[in-house]
Amino acid sequence: QVHLVESGGGSVQSGGSLRLSCAASGYTYSSYCMGWFRQAPGSEREAVAVLDKDGSTNYADSVKGRFTISKDNTDNTLTLEMSALKPEDSAMYYCAGDRWGCTLINGRPSLVNTDYAYWGQGTQVTVSS
Repeated sequence: QVHLVESGGGSVQSGGSLRLSCAASGYTYSSYCMGWFRQAPGSEREAVAVLDKDGSTNYADSVKGRFTISKDNTDNTLTLEMSALKPEDSAMYYCAGDRWGCTLINGRPSLVNTDYAYWGQGTQVTVSS
C-alpha cells in the first residue's frame, strides 16, 4: 500500500523560504513521475513542479527561479525548496506520484496532467505580506 506524507508547511512572511518534504512508503520515487501541486481556496489544483524518473523537471511559470523540486533516492523523499515566497503562493500543497513516467509535451514533463495515482494529505503554506 502506498502512502505519501508531506511535511514542512507553515506560515512565513513575504520573501521567506520553506522546504516541503514528502516521505513515501510502498513506492519508489526513482521509478515514476512525481510532482508537487497546490490548491488555494476557490481555485483548481495546479501543478507547481514535476520531476520525471530520468531527473528532468518542469515548473509552473509562476514559480520558476524560486522553487526547486528534487528527490533523495536513499531515503525515498521528494522535496520542494521554496524561496522568495509571495502571498499568492499561499495554498495547500500536495505531493503526488504516478505509476509510470511523466507525460511529455515538447520533450518536457507535462504540467497539465493532474491525474496522478497517489496523493499525500497536503501541507498548508501561508505567506503573509
